[in-house]
Amino acid sequence: MVYFYSFVNTFKIAMGIVVRKENSEKYIWGNNCSSWILQDDEHLSIKQELMPPGTHEQKHFHEKADQFFYVLKGRATFYLNEEVFILHPNEGLSVLKNTKHYISNDGHDDLEFLVISQPNTTNDRVNV
Repeated sequence: MVYFYSFVNTFKIAMGIVVRKENSEKYIWGNNCSSWILQDDEHLSIKQELMPPGTHEQKHFHEKADQFFYVLKGRATFYLNEEVFILHPNEGLSVLKNTKHYISNDGHDDLEFLVISQPNTTNDRVNV
């Protein structure tokens, strides 16, 4: 059995609610980028994000959280320390804690991806 620590997640599991973008909390970040919180407790965060063409996030790192990014649609450009990685749909990339990184949508189409963080990144982001 899996136990989750937030009330919302416990309620969703106890009630057998299927989680999808349409019934998840959404927030806007950066230049009109969207994030849907699919799962969030102190140990694990899973978000589905959408970045319009020409957008990017600020370079940063996490002191505690490791992250895994998985591209659903579009093309993602990841900058990790001094390396560049291009990911296409059905490709993923691990970003370990203390790795300076950011993601960019340099393509012509929306970029959609999952970001999984363990533990969650609440109060664990240092902008560079």
